[in-house]
Amino acid sequence: MTSFFNETPFIFPYNKNSVKRWVKSVAKSEDKEAGNINYIFCDDEYLHKINVEYLQHDTLTDIITFDYTEGKVLHSDIYISVERVKENAEIFKVPFQRELLRVLAHGLLHLCGYKDKTPKDSALMRQKEEEMMLLFDQL
Repeated sequence: MTSFFNETPFIFPYNKNSVKRWVKSVAKSEDKEAGNINYIFCDDEYLHKINVEYLQHDTLTDIITFDYTEGKVLHSDIYISVERVKENAEIFKVPFQRELLRVLAHGLLHLCGYKDKTPKDSALMRQKEEEMMLLFDQL
């Protein structure tokens, strides 16, 4: 089950049921099953504290994915900084909703085993993000 939580005031710009169907489709496209996936929307300060406490990274980030996957069943808490997504949308000159969808996909792809620490891995992650965004557009 996919759930949505707010740690900061935020109006989710998508139909939640559509996103839940999409999460299942993304998982299925990667030969996985969507289990308990929690999206938690927060601000920079909230996510920064998590980044420092759990990952020992003293930086701002747009997403942190805690992976509790069991076998092929995806389970996770995915924290997303709404502030970072807004800023990145401006930097990349894309609508906020589109950048948010990219970040939602990014978290799911991490659960499916994709990495983004090397240039090669990052390029594959970007390609898969685009594929998953197109999958959403087709629902």
